[in-house]
Amino acid sequence: MRDLKGPIGIAVAVWLAAMAALHFYFTGFGFPEPLKLASLHLMFAVPPIFLLYPAFKTSPRHRPSIVDGIFAVAAFLPSLYIYLDPGRVYDRSAFIDPPTLLETVLGTILVVLILEAVRRALSIALSILTGLVILYMFICDLLPGVWYYRDLPYNQIIDVLYLMNGSGLYGQLTGISATIVAAFLVFGAFLQTSGMGRLFMHLGTFLAGRYKGGPAKVVVVESGLFGMTSGSSVANVVVTGSVTIPEMKRMGFPPAMAGGIEAAASVGGLIMPPIMGAAAFVMAEMISVPYVDIISAAFIGAVLYYLGIFVAVHFQSKRLGIASLPKHEIATFRDVLVDVHFVIPIVVLLTLMTMHFSPYFSAFWATVAVVVSAWLRTHTRMGPVKIWTALVNAGRTICVIAVAVTAAGIITAALTNTGLLLAFTGIIKGLAGDSLFLLVVLVAISCLFLGMGVPTTPAYIITAAIGAPIIAEHGVAPLLSIHLFVLYFAVLADATPPVAAASYAAAAIARANPIMTGFHAFRMAVGGFIVGISFIYEPAITLDGSLYEIVTATAAIASGIVLISLGYVGYTDGRLPFWLRGLLIVAGIGCALLHEVPELYRALFGFALVATVIFGGRRYFAAMAEREPTSELRNEA
Repeated sequence: MRDLKGPIGIAVAVWLAAMAALHFYFTGFGFPEPLKLASLHLMFAVPPIFLLYPAFKTSPRHRPSIVDGIFAVAAFLPSLYIYLDPGRVYDRSAFIDPPTLLETVLGTILVVLILEAVRRALSIALSILTGLVILYMFICDLLPGVWYYRDLPYNQIIDVLYLMNGSGLYGQLTGISATIVAAFLVFGAFLQTSGMGRLFMHLGTFLAGRYKGGPAKVVVVESGLFGMTSGSSVANVVVTGSVTIPEMKRMGFPPAMAGGIEAAASVGGLIMPPIMGAAAFVMAEMISVPYVDIISAAFIGAVLYYLGIFVAVHFQSKRLGIASLPKHEIATFRDVLVDVHFVIPIVVLLTLMTMHFSPYFSAFWATVAVVVSAWLRTHTRMGPVKIWTALVNAGRTICVIAVAVTAAGIITAALTNTGLLLAFTGIIKGLAGDSLFLLVVLVAISCLFLGMGVPTTPAYIITAAIGAPIIAEHGVAPLLSIHLFVLYFAVLADATPPVAAASYAAAAIARANPIMTGFHAFRMAVGGFIVGISFIYEPAITLDGSLYEIVTATAAIASGIVLISLGYVGYTDGRLPFWLRGLLIVAGIGCALLHEVPELYRALFGFALVATVIFGGRRYFAAMAEREPTSELRNEA
């Protein structure tokens, strides 16, 4: 991203701050009609991308080029046309009233510029995927079998992507981006600018710094907390990892492992309530479930995910002989209390959502509470400069998320209107047959594949459109559990090799091999894969069941995750043999996922095996240590 200076930098900053302020105003005082809101959203969000993000590595880094300026103006005009005359879209009949020449030109320009904006700001993979789906609309009548669809004239393609009410560029997804997502991005930006990160850092060192492997355990706590407000695993890695990865390396962690721990912990921030990533807000609208129900359902899964990372970090630290943080680096309870007033905005948010106010209205008052609570202590007060910085940062993030969600809107509009969605579902159904497990695996692989280089939100949207309805047909899990399953695998793609955005960012900071860093992140995040599949087979972990079912299901999955973590680390008080490590991994998968066996039996067996390995191993390795001096004396004799 460019670091713009001078008049252009000021102008872009004013534009971004104004956009964030306008969206913030809407969340508190009401939104305009959907089409005007969506067009206004893109009218503000797309142009700055071309000024902030260079086209190529050789492009100017501190100023936009003339071409960038032309693209920015061109990206503004199509949405301005819709905003000034929404009645034109409302009153016309799609596929019957042909677009005018001006509408055809404007629609073409905006679609092409969205592809370029996605390539610059996000990922060439998402840009190519969107382009391929658009290409399909041109050639669908030439393809055989399930890929065939009738000939689509160019004006009908423009209809689908640009002018059809509720679809394409100005459809439901763009509306979600302009309402709930924008509201929480503003809230998150204010939290970060206010200094709440300091509370997370102090809380992390206070809770975990004094234990074995302290630096890595602090990373797990801090990244999970910070990730709630950042909404991006890569942003989380860059912000927290720049401090935590060098600290882990200093304490003795290998560079690739330090990066992997940070990547896995950062990815988890997007599934950690009460403020999850943008995809969770999209989910709330897609399945018409209150956001407070989503965060309640996601809580146990997030705890289990971080349990796996904690167990792995603990025994990896023992294996490497890494101790706790030095005493002077561990925050005291007094340090935590200095910033504890930042809990107030979170309490306000949760209270309002529990009272069934809308998420964006709740986010509005929670943002107000950030500014008010910051004034409770002198060192955290938010004056005009900090508020300005928060608005600019929020505007910058809104731009990136807006083009990502808009690209997903283009894909889903094309999939739906050409029948390609049915083709994909038919292929997955055909491969899975009557096997629910194979179907779940295929959908999970699709999520991971789409998530390779594609941001979490569009990856979730596309896969949910394809895979969630097929799984729902089996009637084995509630719709919320199915969508949480899809969300988990879309999120975990950021830590899964060979293309893992969070792992690559962590590897750059750690100066480590990206593939090895991704491998360590994948191992650390293994609990997330188990939890994701468990959403289908054990809906009780979403609090959908009796207290007994919730406790036993949680215990069974927890025991499985601990066993798997022990198996791949291969160390307790000494190095475990390979046969035992393999046995632990297999037993862990069985305890977590073998749903034919009652949860209570799996939990009891799993924790009994954990206790046997840890305490039995402690005795065994202690006995071996006592024998070593005797053996040395015999050798000397």
